[in-house]
Amino acid sequence: MKKYTALLSILLFYFCSTKEQETEKLPIKKAKLSIAIAHTTPIKIEASFLEHLDPWKEYKLVEEFVGKFHQTSPNEALSNALELKSLVRHLKDSLKPIIFDSPSFNARINVLYSEAERMADITFIPAIKTAEINEQVEKTLGAFSALNAKINTVLSQKKFEDAIGISTKFIGLDTTKMDRVSKKTVAVFDKKIKTKKAPNKKVKIDKNILPDYKNTKRKNSFQKVKINN
Repeated sequence: MKKYTALLSILLFYFCSTKEQETEKLPIKKAKLSIAIAHTTPIKIEASFLEHLDPWKEYKLVEEFVGKFHQTSPNEALSNALELKSLVRHLKDSLKPIIFDSPSFNARINVLYSEAERMADITFIPAIKTAEINEQVEKTLGAFSALNAKINTVLSQKKFEDAIGISTKFIGLDTTKMDRVSKKTVAVFDKKIKTKKAPNKKVKIDKNILPDYKNTKRKNSFQKVKINN
């Protein structure tokens, strides 16, 4: 009987010790979930391009909401994850400005949606770690940064083409290296091409600026011309 009593005492002591350890760890875990950390700030849209994005309301809503994740705690990130996913889905399904309607641009939006969806999914994982939450926040912000970089690239290409008056598709320029191209040189070259006369093209002469031809005689197959000034 004493053996059973001693065994029971040992089990109770072990159980109570384990409970105390779990109770001590719980506040620490909750504290980590509430600590806000600064995340990588996404690339910003160039100021001169902002007017092109004003009509795209779905993008503007996502851009504004993403700001909540720049400096946030894991708890706050999880509480905003479902709304972020909804906004990105509307962005994905929205009617984009025609200049952004391309497979490469759509791919950037799809990546952003995948990361936002993953962020929403981890809200249902009870044992998710703070490090995993913070990592997913970084991935989501990185995807949004890549989208902004693409927007800047597309609008930079448009600005360049407008400046030289010819599409880069026809002259084979790599617009990702536009800083290496002299816009002035290209513009002058393009102007020369446009003003160059086409071969065998007839030139019209204004008769009003020609002198009078009188007393024209033919002698020995030569034509003698007298010009009256």
